[in-house]
Amino acid sequence: MRGVWTADQVRAAEERLIEQVPESTLMYRAAFGVAVAASDLLREHVGRVSGARVVLLVGAGSNGGDALWAGAFLRRRGVRVDAVLLAPDRAHPAGLAALRAAGGRVLAVTGSRSGGVASAESHSAGSDSAEAAAEVTARADLVVDGIVGLSARGPLRPAAAALVELVTAPVLAVDLPSGVDPATGEVTGPAVSATRTVTFGGLKPCHVLGAGAIHSGRVDVLDIGLTEELGTPELSLLDPADLRRNWPVPGPQDDKYSQGVVGVAAGSAVYPGAAILVTGAAVHATSGMVRYAGPAADVVRDHWPEVVATGTVADAGRVQAWSVGPGIGTGESGREVLRHVLRSGLPACVDADAITLLSQDETLWDLRDPGVPLVLSPHAGEFARLFGPVGADRVASVRRAAAHFDAVVLLKGNTTVIAAPDGRVLVNQARASWAATAGSGDVLSGLIGALLASGLDPWAAAGNAALLHASAADLAARGAPIGASALLAAVPAAIRRFRRAED
Repeated sequence: MRGVWTADQVRAAEERLIEQVPESTLMYRAAFGVAVAASDLLREHVGRVSGARVVLLVGAGSNGGDALWAGAFLRRRGVRVDAVLLAPDRAHPAGLAALRAAGGRVLAVTGSRSGGVASAESHSAGSDSAEAAAEVTARADLVVDGIVGLSARGPLRPAAAALVELVTAPVLAVDLPSGVDPATGEVTGPAVSATRTVTFGGLKPCHVLGAGAIHSGRVDVLDIGLTEELGTPELSLLDPADLRRNWPVPGPQDDKYSQGVVGVAAGSAVYPGAAILVTGAAVHATSGMVRYAGPAADVVRDHWPEVVATGTVADAGRVQAWSVGPGIGTGESGREVLRHVLRSGLPACVDADAITLLSQDETLWDLRDPGVPLVLSPHAGEFARLFGPVGADRVASVRRAAAHFDAVVLLKGNTTVIAAPDGRVLVNQARASWAATAGSGDVLSGLIGALLASGLDPWAAAGNAALLHASAADLAARGAPIGASALLAAVPAAIRRFRRAED
């Protein structure tokens, strides 16, 4: 499991570390790491380092200093380096001196009210026009984004946005892509879209949440001495090793009952597909047993002959957990299904129509034993009906909902956020959006229910299911749009992929 730390946590760690190590040493370490990453990108995209053209977009503060120092290192490798200063009066003095000493060119740029680049002056060889700053940016082989740091908020200012608009080369962001909100990953206007980001000490929320995860590109974490000072992370990310360790597989003493029996209460005569998808996901997820209860029993038997299918939840038999909600409808019959599940005193994944029912009828909550694990898995619309609009800060919203309902809450999306009642938060950032298709949430519900039946902690069950779900979507898509049936069929391959450590 990997940690994610807030800007405040990072600043506090830096303050503690500076008491032990000079600040200039930390900047030197960070800048050297940026220079190494820049050299890698040049080799990858240009085929050479020496003779390549790199432009530094430099703002005020330490991120700009990191970029300037990195430029000095690159000059020693024979790279032509042009630094465009977007806050000339506040550029990092030592970094600026180092770049000049190494032979780099420095252009000072100010913004006009019209939002363009108003002027540029050379600090190394006479006077340059505004067109010179624009030209070097447009012709660069690589652009290093050192415009803003973790303290910034909001989109790029006009002068910076005008230059970023000209970039056609790969972009290496220092710590974070400028214009992305460090705390939420939100992008509300012009922002850098990086090919690669080098960050220091640990991941930040902007690297893993929302649009920020996309704008960050590949993120490399460089340890400059901060890691041991960071403390408990604000968020966590599951990785392949976690899923390999957590996903249940049969042992020599197991039978179909010991591995967990999951009950599926999904689908109807109107929506039989939901029953097929939820049940199929449960069948593929673990090696135990699946019992289906609902009006689509005949259809389920036709698709999954290994499933024990009955017409009502009352006749389902003994199970260890439930997946309830997809396709059950929001009328009285669906309400009665949900009542039965909540009265059962068993762990449950509550999804889709069942969430809508809970939002419509508060008395249903009274049927739940508060000590029994519950996973709520809404999309943004269902979340809004249940708890109010998600808003820009998805993590804060989901965390509050989990505490309010005393349940694990999984908010679906390209960035899936999973919060436990005690405040722990897992984040899963999908590589693409192939799972954004009708019925894919039903597959996720079946995966979660099967993991709950196996005895996995509900927070871990939701997180592992989300990670596997996204991986199955990638495998099924292979670059082309898919339906939920294809995603479902790829679940066994995704499990094999993780178990063979190929992800």
